[in-house]
Amino acid sequence: MKEAPEIGFRVQVAVQTPAHSGIAEPLTYLAAAALPAGTLVRVPLGQREVLGVVWGEAAPEAAGVEGPVLRPVAAVLEGLPPLSEGWRDLVDFAARYYQRAVGEVALAGLPPQLRELGADQLARRLARKPRAAADAGPAGDTPRTPTPEQAAVLAELRAGGAGAFLLHGSTGSGKTEVYLQAVAERLAADPEAQALVMVPEINLTPQLEARFVARFGPLYGAGAVVAMHSGMTNPQRLGSWLAAHLGRARIVLGTRMAVFASLPKLALIVVDEEHDPSYKQQEGARYSARDLAVWRGRREGAQVLLGSATPSLESWWGSRPPADGDPGGRYRRLAMPSRVGAGDLPAVRLVDMNLQPPRTRLSAGLVDAIAQRVARGEQSMLLLNRRGYAPVLACGDCGWKSECPHCSAYRVFHKIDRSLRCHHCGFAERVPRACPACGNLDIAPVGRGTERLEEELAELLAGVQRPEADGGGPVRIARIDADSTRHEGELARQLAQVHEGAVDVLVGTQMIAKGHDFRRITLVAAVNPDGALFSSDFRAPERLFSLLMQSGGRAGRDSAWLAAQGSRAEMWIQTFHPQHPLFGALRRHDYPAFAAQQLEERRAASLPPFSFQALLRADARTQEAAQGFLTAASADVEDLPEAAAVQRYPAVPLTIQRVANVERAQMLVESESRVALQRLLAQWHPRLHALRRGPEGQGIIRWLVDVDPQLI
Repeated sequence: MKEAPEIGFRVQVAVQTPAHSGIAEPLTYLAAAALPAGTLVRVPLGQREVLGVVWGEAAPEAAGVEGPVLRPVAAVLEGLPPLSEGWRDLVDFAARYYQRAVGEVALAGLPPQLRELGADQLARRLARKPRAAADAGPAGDTPRTPTPEQAAVLAELRAGGAGAFLLHGSTGSGKTEVYLQAVAERLAADPEAQALVMVPEINLTPQLEARFVARFGPLYGAGAVVAMHSGMTNPQRLGSWLAAHLGRARIVLGTRMAVFASLPKLALIVVDEEHDPSYKQQEGARYSARDLAVWRGRREGAQVLLGSATPSLESWWGSRPPADGDPGGRYRRLAMPSRVGAGDLPAVRLVDMNLQPPRTRLSAGLVDAIAQRVARGEQSMLLLNRRGYAPVLACGDCGWKSECPHCSAYRVFHKIDRSLRCHHCGFAERVPRACPACGNLDIAPVGRGTERLEEELAELLAGVQRPEADGGGPVRIARIDADSTRHEGELARQLAQVHEGAVDVLVGTQMIAKGHDFRRITLVAAVNPDGALFSSDFRAPERLFSLLMQSGGRAGRDSAWLAAQGSRAEMWIQTFHPQHPLFGALRRHDYPAFAAQQLEERRAASLPPFSFQALLRADARTQEAAQGFLTAASADVEDLPEAAAVQRYPAVPLTIQRVANVERAQMLVESESRVALQRLLAQWHPRLHALRRGPEGQGIIRWLVDVDPQLI
């Protein structure tokens, strides 16, 4: 009997389906030819035509076979090589581990503009000539002779081959130079090799990009270094992605989204400030870019270098050396404890605020220390991790407070534009002339933000003059936070003023605490750090220690200038709890001691890294509906084999339980076995979809699973 002729090929295509559709796997389409896995195509989905990625091998479609009618692939985006198997494996793993649909993760890893282009538009885009090497300009950053510590680290990286390394380097120890030279060695060894360098925040990308372009532009052309972050325009992101995917870009610099960059010849991944919680995505697919970088390096045989002065406790534990029958961690630990070209680490001075006069905001000793530095032409930096003028506006007569009508939070008073603004939902309105509840005209700000600190400093330092060598005149104070840098280019302008010496005192949030190389700052002060000491979040002390160590590291970064000034770097900390062990370790700059104490506490409480966690969260119209859904979800998995090995805690409201009139609740899920937790989550997912469609799902707006949550 003659076989039926083939009329095409079945292809599996990963597309972005609605989050609560329950469709997690690629969809099947009909193609005229056997398309290779990784090919970009446009396919119909409902009434729309969307971008998709061919997933898996094509299978012949025979005539006369009964089955559903398949929709055909609309177009193939020719001219682009297929996405590599390594990239597809990364997406597959991320989708499984973080409990998301394959298409959602795959499409999120592609530039937004690529999703909009048709085949003809993409062909015209690819026809554009890339920037020539001549655009690179003269060299502006030549390799420095490594210090003995840097040379030892580079030698270990050279001899270590593939695998993950944790570089524990003090602030100012020259980690960036190690990154530059490690990248240079990989690119020189292989003419096609590519490197991925990740930073936690957008505001750190331009200065790092400038150094990489200055170092590698003259060698490989300016187009060999590209950036990827959400602050870029869609055409810019598409250009960077294409350059990396086609192999034109040798180095990709980016934030967490860059972990999904298509790099066919990836040889090295650098994750700077690996401890930073910004590497954890907090919307959509809640992945950890740091953890995915380690997985990707292992899958693609690339070396992974994690760098930090204050590593995350998970990475510190993961890099422990073998001892007493313990085989040690998966990472190899490297150390650079000494600063390069900088003075000693700043001396830490604790100011006991219990001994200060009531309502003291800035101690007299701190104000005097700042004034002395201004008079000598030095700079100071004050850290207060709360923007706005005051956290709340209140009436002393009736007790009214500036609550947000849409959130269970207060609106923050911003004096500059006389507004009350909610930092959760964005609702803002003008400050009322009188108390809305009782009419009292005397409503006052309570608490303090960076705006108010800036104002108070100006009053306290009103009689201080800058040295004549710096132009004389009154003290110049600058504020850097999310409000003062909202306009494009404003952050770069303000940072340039600090570097030029046009600012005497810099006030800001954690935006100024890490990554910046301020050469003339000799004093750093943390104004009110106590809030994190007794937080319900077990990671709060770790984040506080890291923030204080990082901010203290901005002081005294130029030893020659310090010596010429006859000065010494200091860090002042105003606290009501000077005996807290965290401050004791900070005074000694002893991260290992702090980490050991924290790990011992976590081991006793069976907290990560000694257990594994996930959050099941529900958003609903009422708190009762949200918690009821979570309670029903917990009961629904009692019959699963893994249920006994996975602890499910009662549902509770979030700390800020209402945002934009949506009530939020969560349930913590925890196990000492990562495998048991993952198996339960995988089996739970379809049941949650079914529960959402049943009576228990009435009033539920959305639900999500957050694996390895950073905020609990």
